[in-house]
Amino acid sequence: MSVTFSALGVPGNLAKVLSESGIETPFPIQEATLPSTLAGGDVLGRGQTGSGKTLAFSLPLVARLAQRPQRRKARFPRALIMAPTRELATQIAKTVDPLAKASGLRTTVIYGGVAQSRQEKAMNEGVDIVIACPGRLDDLIKQKIVDLSQLEISVLDEADHMADMGFLPVVRRIMDRMPTGIQHMLFSATLDNGVDKVVKRYLSNPTIHSVDAPQAAVNTMEHHVFVIGNDDKKELIRILAQGTARRIMFMRTKHHAKKMALALSKAGVPAVDLHGNLSQNARDRNLAAFASGEAKVLVATDVAARGVHVDGVELVVHVDPPAEHKAYTHRSGRTARAGSDGTVVTICTPDQQGDVASLLKQAGLKVPFEKVNLNSPVVAKVVGEVAEHVAYVAPAQQTRNPAKKKPAGESSNARGGRGGGRNVRGGEGQSRGGERRRSDRDGASSQSERPAREARGGNADRPARSARGANTERPSNASRGSRAGGRNASAPTGGRSRGPRRASSPTTSGR
Repeated sequence: MSVTFSALGVPGNLAKVLSESGIETPFPIQEATLPSTLAGGDVLGRGQTGSGKTLAFSLPLVARLAQRPQRRKARFPRALIMAPTRELATQIAKTVDPLAKASGLRTTVIYGGVAQSRQEKAMNEGVDIVIACPGRLDDLIKQKIVDLSQLEISVLDEADHMADMGFLPVVRRIMDRMPTGIQHMLFSATLDNGVDKVVKRYLSNPTIHSVDAPQAAVNTMEHHVFVIGNDDKKELIRILAQGTARRIMFMRTKHHAKKMALALSKAGVPAVDLHGNLSQNARDRNLAAFASGEAKVLVATDVAARGVHVDGVELVVHVDPPAEHKAYTHRSGRTARAGSDGTVVTICTPDQQGDVASLLKQAGLKVPFEKVNLNSPVVAKVVGEVAEHVAYVAPAQQTRNPAKKKPAGESSNARGGRGGGRNVRGGEGQSRGGERRRSDRDGASSQSERPAREARGGNADRPARSARGANTERPSNASRGSRAGGRNASAPTGGRSRGPRRASSPTTSGR
């Protein structure tokens, strides 16, 4: 007979929340860690993506805080969960929120790429649990908006991914601000790249639970490598995309992900893209379309390799083979989650066979290479039932003129003058405060996708300088006469200027 959550010590109100969500019995990593974590001990958990780690730390965190109810204090959270990406932080919040609500606890999510005003307001009102990405959290700590001196429980999720993204120095700086002797829970697939040093420095005599093999635990998936010529590759992608169930296609670059999503949509296969050039609002909107079934295909870069969990993803396609085996593991982990089945296809051109063979060997997989054509039976088997084509409808064209009113929820740069548009992040208007101090290091992109552009709004179609707060018909320096012409665009060459000579200064241009 399967063990129950209640038998493991989970409070009845939390077990009821799980039951109402259709979760009756714990997964192995939950069964292994809950006795230790509910008792307040430090735990190092190692498990594959999709193995149920989120509930493994959410349940004891909420249960222990609820056992010792306290009056909320502005800026002083009682528990902190750190995640490497915005997508993962949002996904964790969806799991924690109903548990916290059932226990009378308040949560908030902190990440970059959006205005910090809402996050600051939440902290000032008082929260029990903060779910955060390290970059923005570090900013708020330095601004004294968040204070960790009264923290009781700390969780570090996907620590190996933190290391891969270069976040460990920031993580250590944050953890140094925590009180000594609190409960730490750390979850990581591997202990390389400095994760082992974090474990030794902060965890006290941790209980180690290694439920799955620390390498690529992808044995619940059916793997294929389709070898096809460059001329037929695009058509093979379209064929693989046209099934009835959800599928994710991974590309190496943001540009190609956007281009492929558009091409599939025009071919009658509703698709959305997910990559580092999208604002947070656009990411949320596209993920919602994918989760609801409005879009059957998500074309993504490695920004979606972790933290994106949508039920019913039947197929993952590596359109561009990943650069290393960890990326293969985490990309592939978007299917066959929580014990379900799934299929993974790597598209390989003849010149890529050597690299793909090495990649699979590092991942601990033996997958035969199958030379296919567009009519191969194995391709049809992977596709399954073909969905009806959906007529493509072009999205409404967005104006680049800041003087025109934008739809609700979009950013507005129409303030003109010096204040316009310089601090718009993630599609939300923002004041001239400290928000522009840092670039968004919390974007969920791989190292090959530096998130600098994303920190400035994440919009691939960023308006030209003239549309960022100044008059869209502002004349160029050449049309304003000599440099002495100052700010008077109509002054004749050589004429005197009434104002300071700022117009052609590179430090003030475009303000």
